[in-house]
Amino acid sequence: MSVSTTATEAEIWRRTIRPELGDLAPEEVRLVLRWRLAESDRDRVRPLSAKASEGSLAPEEAVELDNYLNVGSALEFLKAKARLSLRPGQSDPRARG
Repeated sequence: MSVSTTATEAEIWRRTIRPELGDLAPEEVRLVLRWRLAESDRDRVRPLSAKASEGSLAPEEAVELDNYLNVGSALEFLKAKARLSLRPGQSDPRARG
């Protein structure tokens, strides 16, 4: 049995953002927590997700849905980091890097 060593885009984002470190400044936290997918993008994801559940996605739609999911994962990593940064003692400037 072989183990894949290919990193997914989401894994690369996780290592880059490091959501386990609460090292954002308060003004950065406020900014990040306001970020959301545009409504037009959310409207596009719904039918793509429905088609995926039905097993009727075209190959180009599967790529498009993957793109939305990757952006959504990166956004959630950023928001997790922001929420952790709100905890007392988490915004240590020495932890920045």
